[in-house]
Order: sequence, then structure tokens, then C-alpha cells
Amino acid sequence: MFVRIVKMSFNVSEIDVFLKNFNANKHKIRAFKGCNYLELYRDKNDTNIFFTYSYWDTETDLETYRKSDLFKSVWSKTKPLFNAKPEAWSVDKLESLQ
Repeated sequence: MFVRIVKMSFNVSEIDVFLKNFNANKHKIRAFKGCNYLELYRDKNDTNIFFTYSYWDTETDLETYRKSDLFKSVWSKTKPLFNAKPEAWSVDKLESLQ
């Protein structure tokens, strides 16, 4: 399991624009080949900071998504809304307890 974590910080005035774009595309992202899981989180103390967690079969699947028209469309609408450079981590899931 390959996990991608992305931290995004938005201008307060742009949060609704981001959420509308995310909601319009979340099912398409989740349905993309190789994507098994997608979540959006919001920081409890700094509410202009959001995180996405997505689980991918392979790193190649993530890279295919990042080169897709879907990603380019979503990212082109998201990128201008930031108030800080986004950060991203690619990690391997070692354990999951439920």
C-alpha cells in the first residue's frame, strides 16, 4: 500500500472555492485506477490548513494520476488558492489497527 499525504494551506477567502472544487472531483479521484482510498482533513486549530490522504496500489498509479487531465484540471483550480507552498509526502503504510 502506497500512501500520499498532502498538506495545503489556503487563503481564508478561498476555502469555499477549494471545498467546492474538491467536492466536485472527489469521486472521480477516488475512482481513478489504483486509488483505493481518499480522505480530506481540516486542522482543528488552523482551519485554513487541509490534508488529503490517498491510498494507491503503486507509486506508478499515483504518477499516472498526477499526469492525468483530471489532476491537471483539479490542481490548476487549487494552486492559485494557496497562501503557502503545499507539502507532500509519499509513505509506505506499515501498520493499521482497527
